[in-house]
Amino acid sequence: MMLHEYFAPQPTPTRQLPDPAPLLRRLTHGVLEVLAGVREIDQLARWFSEDAYRSLVVRSNLAARARSARGVPPARPTFVIRSLRVTEPVDGVIEAVVVVAGPGRTRAVAVRLEGLDRRWRATSLAIL
Repeated sequence: MMLHEYFAPQPTPTRQLPDPAPLLRRLTHGVLEVLAGVREIDQLARWFSEDAYRSLVVRSNLAARARSARGVPPARPTFVIRSLRVTEPVDGVIEAVVVVAGPGRTRAVAVRLEGLDRRWRATSLAIL
């Protein structure tokens, strides 16, 4: 093993990780609050890979600009998690879809969690 490989994130098998469902629910809730402008994105940083975090920052900034252009103040979103579907394509990787119903529409939040350094980290997130 090369020296830099010792310091890179180390994959963790699923059996050594906690149940991903509570994290998926909390992440979905947190992301929707970030996009609504009522939560600081930094509060979620530890749960995201660098690329996924950067993508969320961009989306958050776009949402803030859109609210500003329309003159809409940030407001806490109201929603209910309708369902949570989880698959495990390979050991240590979870792909999930969280279906969220709000007052205006129902959305799907797709999340990929990878076991790295003995904890789950979101490496991809999409809100459909």
